Amino acid sequence: MLQSVHSQTVSDCLIIFTRYPQAGQTKTRLIPALGAAGAASLQRQMTEHLLRQFQPFCTEKQIGLQVHFAGGSAAQMLHWLGPDLSLTSQCGGNLGEKLIFALTQTFAKGTARAVVIGSDCPTLSGHEIDQALKQLDSHDVVLGPAADGGYYLIALRAMHRCLFEDIPWGTDRVLAATRAIAHNHQLSVFQLSVLTDIDRPEDLPIWEAPQALAEPFP
Repeated sequence: MLQSVHSQTVSDCLIIFTRYPQAGQTKTRLIPALGAAGAASLQRQMTEHLLRQFQPFCTEKQIGLQVHFAGGSAAQMLHWLGPDLSLTSQCGGNLGEKLIFALTQTFAKGTARAVVIGSDCPTLSGHEIDQALKQLDSHDVVLGPAADGGYYLIALRAMHRCLFEDIPWGTDRVLAATRAIAHNHQLSVFQLSVLTDIDRPEDLPIWEAPQALAEPFP
């Protein structure tokens, strides 16, 4: 069942995909290095790190902020992140279906430009969001390439379901497949700088101790 808390209609929107930090259910590829509880703690810390950045950023820029979550209940998410965020549970299916659902909902509310990011790229900043929104003035699609062959950001100014269908999710071919589909449908693409997601043990050095020691959220 889909559950939504607090919604708004704005011209620009930032959507953050995350998971409720339940041990054993998140960051599973990091469990061998961190343990189930450690991997869940990292998921929690990275989500809170992004929200500390992007809540004030979105307020200043008058950008709508949505959190689309998997795992956990609406009550658990409210207890964790508080009542001041737009919280929506992700639909079932693969990542493409989840993205289609989130973006279709967002554009149906009258949003003109939408940016979607995950919660596992701690070096992502407002600079990339600003650049993505700016480039949508002259491009159909903006992609933030991840070092592992996926993408950490996708931004659109209109819904294009084709970008999320027949994609080999979870592989190093996601970015290339998305670009190929955009080309085949004559959609112009702007590509941001490469950043690294934290998905594997070898990515962990990117996550620095000062971020883990930040004040409790919210």
